[in-house]
Amino acid sequence: MKDDDLVTKLSPRSVEDTVARFSEVLAAKGVKLFAVIDHSGEAARVGLDLRDTKVVIFGAPRAGTPVMQAVPVAALDLPLKVLVWDDEGQTRLTYTAPAALAARYGLGGDLASRLAAIDPLTDAVVSA
Repeated sequence: MKDDDLVTKLSPRSVEDTVARFSEVLAAKGVKLFAVIDHSGEAARVGLDLRDTKVVIFGAPRAGTPVMQAVPVAALDLPLKVLVWDDEGQTRLTYTAPAALAARYGLGGDLASRLAAIDPLTDAVVSA
């Protein structure tokens, strides 16, 4: 993956608080939170150390279904995912750029714009 295929934003909150804020933003926007994968928690359970690392999986079936109807293999990247992680005390949100996903699956117009909704959602999460 090229650097411009990823978007990283800084959060003023801890990883835990950022994930909680993410959940609040999704609920307020009517977007479904499918799961939060706690990679660092699972690592700790088997005696391994991993910086605080969580993946938030979310989406809106009305937005994602047309993408998967057009390109079934897009289901490999849907629902959308955001990595929330600690980088030496700074919380970061990282996700695949919507343009990179659209290019990967040859999406244009309305279908590509459905993926771009991740940008304002993550902006709302990291706002103070």
